[in-house]
Amino acid sequence: MTVFVFGNPDLPFDSLPLRLLPALKREFPNVNFVVRDPNEDWEVPAELILIDTVEGINKVSVLTDLDEVTTSPHLTLHDFDVGLHLKYLKKLGKLKQVTIIGLPPTLAEAEALPAVVTNLRANLP
Repeated sequence: MTVFVFGNPDLPFDSLPLRLLPALKREFPNVNFVVRDPNEDWEVPAELILIDTVEGINKVSVLTDLDEVTTSPHLTLHDFDVGLHLKYLKKLGKLKQVTIIGLPPTLAEAEALPAVVTNLRANLP
């Protein structure tokens, strides 16, 4: 199983998924965690699990309905975010199911890790 991980190591508010990655790899040695950039083209399986920072939440949350995902304004290609990319892939019929494990930008690693582990266990096949 592959889990996509998004984040920007240069921005503290967007780096939590990447900071959790070493511990997640130890906890799930049979899962292939792949760091992706939302601005690049990436192939996705029909059923996708991903971990990303989500603004507007205050605890680790699981989203499975892309209609719940609000995309940022996209005036240029630099504004092309993960949510918009996922909605585009769904519209093209390339994405059947998505599970987003969303992390609030201000959550501490110690609090985020157990919640991510629990949610990954519940959603991995």
